[in-house]
Amino acid sequence: MSPPSAIEPSSNGDSQKPSNIAPHEPGLNERDAKVKMPNFPGPPKFDDPYKERAYLKGRLAAAFRIFGKYGFDEGVAGHITLRDPVDPTTFWVNPFGVAFSLIKASDLILVNEEGEVIDGGPCRLLNSAAYMIHAAIHMARPDVNAAAHSHSIYGRSFCSLGKKLDTITQDSCAFHDDHVLYDSFNGIVLAEEEGKNIAKALGNNKAALLQNHGLLTCGKTIEETVFWFVSLEKCCHAQLLADAAAAGQGGSTIKIGDEEAKFTYNTVGTPRAGWFSAKPLFDVIHKETNGDYLE
Repeated sequence: MSPPSAIEPSSNGDSQKPSNIAPHEPGLNERDAKVKMPNFPGPPKFDDPYKERAYLKGRLAAAFRIFGKYGFDEGVAGHITLRDPVDPTTFWVNPFGVAFSLIKASDLILVNEEGEVIDGGPCRLLNSAAYMIHAAIHMARPDVNAAAHSHSIYGRSFCSLGKKLDTITQDSCAFHDDHVLYDSFNGIVLAEEEGKNIAKALGNNKAALLQNHGLLTCGKTIEETVFWFVSLEKCCHAQLLADAAAAGQGGSTIKIGDEEAKFTYNTVGTPRAGWFSAKPLFDVIHKETNGDYLE
């Protein structure tokens, strides 16, 4: 039996006639009800680099609050950097030893190519590993304006397996042919050469799995970078669960085909998609903190 048509009352209320309004969608006709992928909005544009700097520092501080909320902190480990729009050879980063969940825009420190702290908040301690890794990436990748690395629990667990992520979910399609495995661990990154090796392995990809270490993501915007990290962490979690469940049944997970993965990537894996996907994370942290991070 066909589903009942929506009913629309006549102007005098005495009779009824079939309507083309879709059930449960008042006012939406069949033509407009067809699903169309909208054009994503993009990040704001600035004609003054100093105004852009002020805005981006607020976004970077919010990024740390998001990392703190998701438990991506491990003592003093972890860092997110942002290329400075006023002087692109420098970048902003969190001061060493300040909790992610407490960071404000005024706490951030500015670091030059030589690893010198040239501006920023009252605590100007620089994490040497942050400088070695991020300076190498920012120098090797002019397109990268932000990079993030932290010791998240599922990310570092997955990184102990010494393999790349399988494309087994729609979300993992964002990393299909766009992440690498850095299959080396030489301790805490305190040497310039190690940072350069990580940057070289990263290549033009958005993410790296640092073996026995953790996740690293990068992007054109801080929002994109944060979303890739959050999503990659969840993809690692999903694969750890799926692999364990499949092994328990004596089988393996079902992989998404290359063609389908590439098609999906073009929707969920682009820089614009990453930026827009991060919007809810930043909106929620702003509401929960009452904008405290902007100070």
